Amino acid sequence: MLVEQIIFTFISFAIFVLMFFRMIKNNDTTYVVILVLEAMGIALNFIEVLFDIKLNMIFVIIKYILAILLPILIIILEKKGISLLEMVNIQKAKIAMNLGDNKKAKQALLKILDKNSNSYKAHLMLAQVYENEGGMRKAIDEYVQAIDLNKKDYDSYYKVAKLLDGLDKKEEASQMLYSLLNKKPEMTDASILLGEILIENEMYKEAVNVYQDALRFDQVNYDLYYNLGIAYTMLNDFQNAKTCYEKAAEINSLLHNAKYSLAEIALIYKDLEEAERRFLETIEDEELSADAYYELAKIYLIKGDKETAIKYINTAIDTNSKKIVEKVKKDPIFIPIMAKISIPFNLEEPEKEGDANRLNEKEIKAKEHLEEMSELTRNLSYNDINLLKKNGKNKENSYLDIENEKDKEQRERQE
Repeated sequence: MLVEQIIFTFISFAIFVLMFFRMIKNNDTTYVVILVLEAMGIALNFIEVLFDIKLNMIFVIIKYILAILLPILIIILEKKGISLLEMVNIQKAKIAMNLGDNKKAKQALLKILDKNSNSYKAHLMLAQVYENEGGMRKAIDEYVQAIDLNKKDYDSYYKVAKLLDGLDKKEEASQMLYSLLNKKPEMTDASILLGEILIENEMYKEAVNVYQDALRFDQVNYDLYYNLGIAYTMLNDFQNAKTCYEKAAEINSLLHNAKYSLAEIALIYKDLEEAERRFLETIEDEELSADAYYELAKIYLIKGDKETAIKYINTAIDTNSKKIVEKVKKDPIFIPIMAKISIPFNLEEPEKEGDANRLNEKEIKAKEHLEEMSELTRNLSYNDINLLKKNGKNKENSYLDIENEKDKEQRERQE
């Protein structure tokens, strides 16, 4: 018992002195907390010796933890390059960030970087703080420094690209994403973001390549198939677009955008039954319902069922009068039933707030392109539609090529 106390006193005091000199050397008052805890452990041993009492097992364990084990653990971590200052302030920053106090989190992290500018965790967390505050340029700088310290921090690569995209630095964001995908091709989020940037810049073939590469690693991703469908749509490759939209609709049947696109493609190919079925599936979507009812009205006019067409077009107007009335007035297909269409006096529609399913720019552009193609092909014969399907296999061809093919065939027959 006495020998144990002597050994304990010698080791604990030696460690106490060592920690004291570390505090002086590093000029870091954070060590005061550790010194106080060590002193408490040494005091428990002093009480045991002074009053000749035997501490129960719990206090003995506490004594060893405070006086010996805790400071030894800190020394080991510091040998691995993790300082006490960094450990304490990282925890302070995490607590402050969880409480939404970015100011205190920033102070704790800057304190670390003031002592050690090569702290990867401090740079990474500081980037997150700046991002939370809206300081995107400062966040980018910190993410870049984190990447310099940890080349395998692929999440920070993606963060930088996303922030650059938000600052409308599309070219720099694209370069960052290409670099990231070269290192980590299976990172789906990076592929999706790069594809969106390429589509926005009307680089549809390049977007197709990016999405196809991504599908090698992730074959059950709605966004990949849906975005690939949009890229094929803008290339007028409706056959491949249809395949992608079908896969997207299969993966997530609750998202109706792909179904609406499939309905428009069915109209282009004069498959009225398929188009009707798909449009009926999309009327549940708040944003697409008015357009779906409008397209259903056109289908029934083509079929010669004016009564059903009137019902659907009036439902479309009730759903979104301002949008649908404008379209009705421009489309001559509605002339035969115009007298029975209920056009309200006030066409102003209240702004809808908080709609989580609103179409983004690329979706609107693809939707309008499909609707335009549907109108262009409405008066084509079934032979022309077959020609369009054949041309769809070649991404270079478009609807205008149909007329060139027809002229060529006519010349050959004349010869």
